[in-house]
Amino acid sequence: MKFDPPLLPARLVRRYKRFLADIKLPSGEVITVHCPNTGSMKHCIVEGSPCWYSTSNNPNRKYPHTWEIGTAASGDLVGINTGRANALVGEAIANGVIGELTAYARVQAEVSYGAENSRIDFLLSAPQRPDCYLEVKSVTLGLAGGQGLFPDAVSKRGSKHLRELMTMVDQGKRGVLLFCVQHSGVDRVSPADEIDPVYGETLRAARRQGVEVLAYGVALSNAEIRIVRELPVNC
Repeated sequence: MKFDPPLLPARLVRRYKRFLADIKLPSGEVITVHCPNTGSMKHCIVEGSPCWYSTSNNPNRKYPHTWEIGTAASGDLVGINTGRANALVGEAIANGVIGELTAYARVQAEVSYGAENSRIDFLLSAPQRPDCYLEVKSVTLGLAGGQGLFPDAVSKRGSKHLRELMTMVDQGKRGVLLFCVQHSGVDRVSPADEIDPVYGETLRAARRQGVEVLAYGVALSNAEIRIVRELPVNC
């Protein structure tokens, strides 16, 4: 995923009201930007740290700028725009980067399904193969030593999605959870049991039941973000 034009640099002043942040431009001007992340952004909010933002030409937007990349407390880069995760995964599937998800003739996004009224991020299908239900989660919480965790706040929705995937597996379909790791310092992923123990328990149950759990890391810059490598998932 290339940024055209490239993202512009700034310094983070503060995040507030969940969806807003103030940043300081190189000129010294402070502007308010959209923060496209509903999580706690634990370890991602470092006042005064470098950040990068995009600008929209949509005249209807109250805040035309979007915070895209931040700098974690560790100094690593973090793609804080969780909305990018699905696009990154979709691009990687199309380019054959994710080996476990190749050889599907059709890829549909945002398909309604399940007993709990969910929408699957991607439905992959091909003749004479079971349908593949793919759920994508963006990982931005990184700890020392390369450990990545999900979620960064209690996620009842995340547990619901795991239950839906388990149901699909029970019906003979393929259920896949993919962690899109938008953190340059993370080299493995685990459930954040101390933050959301229910999610951790549900993830382990889903894996035992046959839900496939994958993680892929990205390379980040102000010019491009792309999925580049598979990471282990320990749970």
